[in-house]
Amino acid sequence: MNKLILILLALIPGLLPAKTWQVNNPSELKAALKLSQANDQIIINKGNYKVLNLEITKPLSIKGLGFPVLDAELKGEIFIVKANDVKISGIRFVNIGETSMIDWAAVKVLESENVKVTGNEFRNCYFAVYLSSSNKCQVSKNNIKGTPKEEQTTGNGIHAWKCDEIEISDNYVEGHRDGIYFEFVTNSRIFRNYSTKNIRYGLHFMFSHQDEYYKNNFVNNGAGVAVMYSKRVKMHENIFNKNWGGSAYGILLKDITDSDIIHNHFLDNTVGIYMEGCSRMNIKECIIEQNGIGLRIQANCDENHIKNNNFQANTFDLATNGSVVFNYLENNYWDKYQGYDLNKDGHGDVAYRPVSMFSTLVERMPQVMILLRSFTVTLLDKIERIIPSFTPENLKDDSPQMKPNSIKTIELKA
Repeated sequence: MNKLILILLALIPGLLPAKTWQVNNPSELKAALKLSQANDQIIINKGNYKVLNLEITKPLSIKGLGFPVLDAELKGEIFIVKANDVKISGIRFVNIGETSMIDWAAVKVLESENVKVTGNEFRNCYFAVYLSSSNKCQVSKNNIKGTPKEEQTTGNGIHAWKCDEIEISDNYVEGHRDGIYFEFVTNSRIFRNYSTKNIRYGLHFMFSHQDEYYKNNFVNNGAGVAVMYSKRVKMHENIFNKNWGGSAYGILLKDITDSDIIHNHFLDNTVGIYMEGCSRMNIKECIIEQNGIGLRIQANCDENHIKNNNFQANTFDLATNGSVVFNYLENNYWDKYQGYDLNKDGHGDVAYRPVSMFSTLVERMPQVMILLRSFTVTLLDKIERIIPSFTPENLKDDSPQMKPNSIKTIELKA
């Protein structure tokens, strides 16, 4: 009988209807977090709350009315989530302190599942949202603006480490070290985000497999986007725009295998796509235009298929540092192609070698760029096309398109 009573007492909290807590000051917020039961709702009314290191240890819905301001006064972090099924929305987080020992964040999620951080504002936060060893979490519709300083003293906008089935969507991220950072993250999606003016990368992937990112805008970031040491990654319908600098790329691919880059737009970058140590990649139906170098393939890349893309108005369409390259070009449009199509099948009758002699010289001696667009360079390139000797013999498109491939334009968000 006593055992039955104990079981019933344990079940009573779950049977009771969820309670709504209204809070108007920091003390009430702390009390609500402590006294609330699982699945209760906490409403934070409009106002300024100076709070620090608030732990959430049970399933709760925490909602702000009128975007109440939670201020850490640069002394630490605000919410530390250590429970499943937590939702945080409608709150403005400000002034998260910076430290070299601990990654302080406005919202830190530790070893939890099904946590949703949605519709919040983050200002001057070292890290805005930090996910660690957490699964099935969602970070969406947040407006994140950091205060960029030096790379070492600026955290990431959205940071995920050792997570699975994460969804990052519809966020605006500006002014952090990396806008979105993934490390050891699997089976996750990043879509419809706008990442801009970050010190380093708009998106940074490392050791993250079977992920997908699509319909994102990565604009005017210090070094563009980097995807490293990963496999089976799908990247489609993204825009990589205005990433300029000595080491800036639309996208940097390092040691990537069995991945797809489909229907993306690379516009106005120092290098549109940079590939190093990549194998079995499919790059197709992309618009690569107005870049310094459209596509740079290092000699340690192999078995990559580049087809049905449009290369337009790039200073150099393709560059490589090797003489033997085992990659394949097919059905691409090259605006510099000067061949002919006698049988009217839409393909040039003469193969096109997109690596120019001048781009080969630039790879070896960057200082010769001073001769760009000179008569000497034009003459050398024409001689090289007639009698190839310096450029890779097997890196050619045997079926260059006479007209641009029909690729739907991706809308660039403002």
